[in-house]
Amino acid sequence: MKRKWIENSDHPAIHNERSVVFADLSKEEILQVRDYMSKISGMNILFDPSSRLSDDYLYMIELSLPRKQEVLLYLDVNGSKPVREATAVVFHGSQNIIKEYVVGPLPNPTYHRDVTVERYEQEIPLTARPFTEKEEELMESFLKKKLEPLTSLLYESFGLNPSQDNVYYDSEPRGIDSGDRQTWFTLCRNVEGFYIHPTSFEILVDHKSTNHSDWHVLKVFYNGQYFDGLSELKLQYEAGSVKKVIYKPVPNYASLKPRKKPTGVGPQQFSVRGKRFSIEKNNIVYLDWSFAFGLSTVRGMRVFDVRFRGKRIIYELSVQEAISVYGSVTPTLILSEYLDSSMSIGARVNELVRGVDCPYSATYIDTFHFMDTGAPQHLRNSICVFEHDMGQPLRRHSEADFKTYGGLANSALVFRTITVLENYDYIWDFIFCQSGSVEAKVHASGYIASSFKLDNNFKYGDQVAENTIGNIHTHFLHFKVDLDISGVKNVFQTKDMEFENISLPWTDEPARHTQIPKLVEKRLQTEQEAALRNGDKTPHYLHVASTQTNRWGHPRSYRLQVFSNPGDHLPESQREEKAISWARYKVAITKYKDREQSSSSLYNQHDIWDPPVDFSKYIEDNENIINEDLVAWVSTGFLHIPHAEDIPNTVTLGNGGGFLLRPHNYFDEDPSIHSADGVYIDHNSENSCDYNRMACLAKETCCPVLEPFSYHGFDED
Repeated sequence: MKRKWIENSDHPAIHNERSVVFADLSKEEILQVRDYMSKISGMNILFDPSSRLSDDYLYMIELSLPRKQEVLLYLDVNGSKPVREATAVVFHGSQNIIKEYVVGPLPNPTYHRDVTVERYEQEIPLTARPFTEKEEELMESFLKKKLEPLTSLLYESFGLNPSQDNVYYDSEPRGIDSGDRQTWFTLCRNVEGFYIHPTSFEILVDHKSTNHSDWHVLKVFYNGQYFDGLSELKLQYEAGSVKKVIYKPVPNYASLKPRKKPTGVGPQQFSVRGKRFSIEKNNIVYLDWSFAFGLSTVRGMRVFDVRFRGKRIIYELSVQEAISVYGSVTPTLILSEYLDSSMSIGARVNELVRGVDCPYSATYIDTFHFMDTGAPQHLRNSICVFEHDMGQPLRRHSEADFKTYGGLANSALVFRTITVLENYDYIWDFIFCQSGSVEAKVHASGYIASSFKLDNNFKYGDQVAENTIGNIHTHFLHFKVDLDISGVKNVFQTKDMEFENISLPWTDEPARHTQIPKLVEKRLQTEQEAALRNGDKTPHYLHVASTQTNRWGHPRSYRLQVFSNPGDHLPESQREEKAISWARYKVAITKYKDREQSSSSLYNQHDIWDPPVDFSKYIEDNENIINEDLVAWVSTGFLHIPHAEDIPNTVTLGNGGGFLLRPHNYFDEDPSIHSADGVYIDHNSENSCDYNRMACLAKETCCPVLEPFSYHGFDED
């Protein structure tokens, strides 16, 4: 094993070459899988994005993770290296079904097998597929042709020219029953930030057929009224029997161009003696931490084999899903319950802007993906890694009696990516602290989805701009946390308090008593008992604990602390709810199973009534969770009631959620006491560098050498 020692750690972590077992597919591996799939005898699988909807189209290729048990044997006891395989998703337009194939071994595949039913216990209908670039291109042509007879109406009402490119946002799910592919489209002004320039013209299109000549308009919505078709609207509009919208030109209040020319640069951060983390392939080492990383095409950011001082704490920490449910009187948003993994969260990353999205001096990492592209796509600078002063001391105390001060700056490693999911941008962070804690955070920015101002729309949101309502919506974000606390035999326990009435023991007067808090502990036995619902009162302390104890006889554990202020979850009586049933729970603990890899799927959005993955089934079997390999599923989020300050777009401040994994009796003392960053000052040693490197900072600091700024986010690659 290759060893690379990192400075400033008493228990230095090392790079682990075996982390490549978790590595995302390389460009070369993607090409190998693509070419293999296109040459399978008896199939005619195409990978050109311009292929017809009725063709058999290779939509996506990504890593197929090996089984956990095989990986642990390889990592921990020198077992055989697991076979490297990929998942290939094919839209079989010729058969009206979707199939997933495992392809291997990599890098030179020789076999494939259909794993669709194995993974989802059902076949996946073609109508459950995501909206592809080809379908979007065909829809653009369809709308241009259909809207041409309404040129006068659209120009007089909204200043639109339908012969030009139309911009719109669309409803999801696409229909009201399994097998539907019907979408409401809201036309918008063709300007930057068009999401907050909606018109009061919405059109419902049936595009279920793989023959686009069979597509047709079902309904039209104009200024609060429904019409059975475009001809009916045109007839009534020209007859003057429709309440018309009168177009009023407005400036583009959605533009993010600064209102005045920027003249300054804010504070910048740099490493005085060089970066204290190291990246080799897909493995990162920072002080006492080491972990492998990746970017799932469907689900986004993830890390594996997270170790502190050489001991594994987390096997997998990963993003699972992001959902939003809207309220409105307008049909597009009435129907909208967005499940973002259907858009492939990990493929929707943009190049990070140095000095804005991440610190200027951060390390930036490129990734590749294959999703509706025909060839591997190079995502430049799509991940950033940086050590960051969190802005407050991790711990400190000044002692007047002894004239001493002890403290530690809260420097932590941040692993970040940002995904752009249509109108919303999500900033995802995994943060590794010197106290042995790991934090997962997400913040939202981007544009709100909006609707045209109608009198009966104000109970669903506030007016935020000219003729624009910012519609109320929820944000729920889901994470998977596969904790291995001193091994894979763990329990789930809670701690809380209650007041106990006691008599004062130093007095004989029976009436003298007081109420004092006492500790209440409980060990939960089954998955259903450990499914803690959002909205219910839950214990303050949630622990995944080992059977091993620390020096003081307490079970070694990590506490799960959730920071969240979500709205209400969709009622379980709603048919669509089972596709997002994970959002019922603030935290759910399940026994690890290889077939329960994710809480959602690429297809849940478009077959939301009969979802391939229903998370609630993971809990229904009510497995025992005592001394088992446990997985924590965590939901967080916030309720968003848009307001004027969401114009031009939403700020991250206050719009997010997350959770903290922090040691609780896992160690015998706070491990950060061993940090080389510690500061200790006593009387007569105020200027000594022995236990206070800050005293010598001015002498040791030199100007940093910064890389020149570059940005390639608009390049085609």
